[in-house]
Amino acid sequence: MARFGGVPGAESEDWSADPVRSVASAAAGAVFPVVDGVAGAPPRPSVAPERADSGAVPYPAAASDSRHDTAQGPGPGPDPAMSWSSLGTPGRDRPVVTFGEPEGYDERGRGLSLVGRVAPRTVVAAACMVLGLGLIGGAVTGGWLVDDGDDTGTATSFSSAAGLWHDVPVDELFPRTVQGTGAGPGGADRSWTRIAVAPATGCTGAFDPLLRKALAPVGCQRLIRATYTDATQSYVTTVGLLFTKADPAGMTALAKRFTAERLDRRTDLLPLPYAAKDTAAERFGPHQRASWTISVLTDAPVVAYAVSGWADGRTVDTPQPAADAEVSGATTAAAQAGLGNEAQGLADRIERRLRQNITGPATEKPS
Repeated sequence: MARFGGVPGAESEDWSADPVRSVASAAAGAVFPVVDGVAGAPPRPSVAPERADSGAVPYPAAASDSRHDTAQGPGPGPDPAMSWSSLGTPGRDRPVVTFGEPEGYDERGRGLSLVGRVAPRTVVAAACMVLGLGLIGGAVTGGWLVDDGDDTGTATSFSSAAGLWHDVPVDELFPRTVQGTGAGPGGADRSWTRIAVAPATGCTGAFDPLLRKALAPVGCQRLIRATYTDATQSYVTTVGLLFTKADPAGMTALAKRFTAERLDRRTDLLPLPYAAKDTAAERFGPHQRASWTISVLTDAPVVAYAVSGWADGRTVDTPQPAADAEVSGATTAAAQAGLGNEAQGLADRIERRLRQNITGPATEKPS
C-alpha cells in the first residue's frame, strides 16, 4: 500500500481544478493596477500561461460583476493573500508530498513484507516446539530414573528394618525416658519412664487369641516389648514391636484388612500387657487394659502397638480404642483419665524411633 508523507488518510489535491490558485501561481510577482484605492484584476493575457509540469491551462474568464459595468471602472480583484507568493517561492517552500515504494505481491497474492515476516516467525515457532518436546522428554525420563531409585531405596529400607530387633541396642528402640511434647489431653506435655523390658521372644502369650489369628498371615519373626509409667506412676503402658516375616505386599494387604474391617477397634483383638514383677506394672493384667492402639506399617515388616491401664490394678469392663478416647468430649473413664493419650503418645514416639534407625534422624512433633 502506498504511504503518504503528510497526515494519514489525507488525499492528494488536484491543484489544476482551482482557477484562483492557478492564476495566482502564474501571475506571482506581477503588479496589479489600483483603481480608487482598490486593487484591480490583472489584464488578461492573449495566450494562457503554461505550467511546466502539466502543460497548457486555459486562463479563466474574469468574474462577472455589475460594478464593472458602471463608470466607476473595474471592481476588486483576487485577494493577494491567496496568492502563491504569500506562501513563498514556488518549488522551494511548497509542501512536499512523497509516496512510499509499493510493497508488491508474490505469486500467492501475499504482500512481500508479509512474506518476509512469516519465515522468521515460523522458524521461532518450530524452535519452541522442539524445545518443548525436549523438556517433556527429559522430565519423563527423569521421572523414570527417580521412580526406579525410590523403588530400590524403599526395598532396601524395608529389608534392613527386618533386622533392627537384634542390630539396634534396646535403649535406641525403647529409650529409658520418652518426652511427649503436647501428647497429653488438651495438648499437655507428657513424660514416661521405662520400668521393664521383656526378652525378645516369639508371639506366644502376647495377644488375644483372635488378634493372634488376624496377625498369622504375616508371621512372627520376633517380638520385643517394654513397659513405661507416667511421671506420677498413676498409669502404665506396654509398647510392643512385632517383627514379621512378610514382604511389602503382605504388609500392605494386612494394613488394608485392618482398615477395611476396623480390626484395630475391636475389643476382642487386644494386645496383652507385660506385667513385670516388683514394678509399678506388677498388677497390670488382661482385665486392667483400658485403652490401646495398633498400627500395621507398610514401609517396614513391623506391627507397632501400645496398651495402657491404671497402675493401681483397677479393672476395666470395656476398653476403648485410643482414637476414640482422645476425641474431645469423650466421657469414658479411660478418656477422662487420658489413657488413650498415654497409649497413642507412646506408640507414636516408639514408632518414630524405629523409623529414625531406618532412615536417619527424625524430628519430635506433638501428637
